[in-house]
Amino acid sequence: MTEQISAATEANSPPPARSGIVRVAIASGVGTSLEFYDFAIYGTATTLVLTDTFFMTDDAWFGTFLGLATFAIGFLMAPLGAAGFGWLGDRYGRRFALLLTFIGMGAATVLMGVLPTYAQIGVAAPLLLVILRMAHGLFRGGETGGAAALAIEHAPDEKRARYGVFVALGSPFGTILANLAFAAVLFLPDSSVESWGWRLPFLAGGIAIVLGIWIRRGVAESPVFQQMVREEGQTLKDRRPVADVFRSNWRRVLLAAGVNVGLNSCTFALVTFMVSYATSAAPNGLGLPRQEVVNASTLGLLVHAAGNVLGAWASDRFGRRPVMLAGVLGSLVAVLVIFPLAGVGTIGAFAAALMLGFATTGLIFGPMYTFFTELFPRDQRQSGMGIAFHLGAVLGGGISPLIANRIIAATGNAVNVGYYLAGACVLSALCLMALPETAPRALRRLHLKHPATVPRTPAPDAADLR
Repeated sequence: MTEQISAATEANSPPPARSGIVRVAIASGVGTSLEFYDFAIYGTATTLVLTDTFFMTDDAWFGTFLGLATFAIGFLMAPLGAAGFGWLGDRYGRRFALLLTFIGMGAATVLMGVLPTYAQIGVAAPLLLVILRMAHGLFRGGETGGAAALAIEHAPDEKRARYGVFVALGSPFGTILANLAFAAVLFLPDSSVESWGWRLPFLAGGIAIVLGIWIRRGVAESPVFQQMVREEGQTLKDRRPVADVFRSNWRRVLLAAGVNVGLNSCTFALVTFMVSYATSAAPNGLGLPRQEVVNASTLGLLVHAAGNVLGAWASDRFGRRPVMLAGVLGSLVAVLVIFPLAGVGTIGAFAAALMLGFATTGLIFGPMYTFFTELFPRDQRQSGMGIAFHLGAVLGGGISPLIANRIIAATGNAVNVGYYLAGACVLSALCLMALPETAPRALRRLHLKHPATVPRTPAPDAADLR
């Protein structure tokens, strides 16, 4: 494993043509858009409708907890998907693995839209729902690392994060599409929403499958992977990337996972739990109108998207670590403010709380895919990035809505949720400070100032991204 500072490009891997760049950007983001579209429609449907449709309990708040538990199951399967599809992507190509993950995610989403309800088939209904959530989580786990590697391995050295941000933007845009889909459905009478209207956003995932397959089939394999094939040939298929990741880079896997714990905890608390909290009746919730809550969430996600772009641009210029650390510290302050602010009980205060939270998490999320990808050498990249990301997501986004739900059930005070999220942010900050800088421009500055010390800190194989 090399420890080079140089960001020199490979002569045989020129940047793609302009039309190719656009297609790579769209192809990289379309998968995460579908990924987060599904997670968002499921989270929104759970908090608004599915609790009564699939989980029959006398306690509505506990029914919401059961719905959020099935939401978390998708996160639990993702690390397995990251390992399995990362193995495929590092041996047989990013493009091949991504096509499989996209089809799998889309099929699981559509099938959720045609599931019979508890009233129709009894306990088999939630069991089938759990199976589909597990399948979606498995395919989702393979999507993240592959999309990030595909985007960044096409990028010029100085613009890696600006390419990688298209993967990150799949999160707010996919969630915005989900909110718009449910906003349209909520114009139906309540009885229609609960009987059949909730299915429409899931079925719309079928359109995304067709468009996504068409887009991804037209994207070339990444220049870096093509170079690997030219250099290694058949021996590339004999590699064991997942085993290699845990043998040589296990520390970076754990530290990167720790960084993602705080981000995912805060993000999914904002995306999923806050909708549940805002629309649930007192004493556990705010009792705000569903339509206005969805609209406020959409506004917050637009702020999140802007934060993604700003964070990515700034990290290319100033470095990944300082920009992400600013976002983590901002999020730590934000989570202590948003619950007292939302607790005012007006839709305006709720919207302001969401925008504050999403602005700070956007600064972290924008450069994070790029940062995690740069931490690993090219022959472990998809496996390492995917496993690290999703281990953190399990401990963060997968369980944060559940923990927040139980905190309010136990204490009756949503402010305590902020303390839990602040603790997750502290963990992220500590892990981030233990990882090396990876941005080429920042590494060159460090090399000029401290030439004797910098070689001990860069990410492995920093030069092989191009």
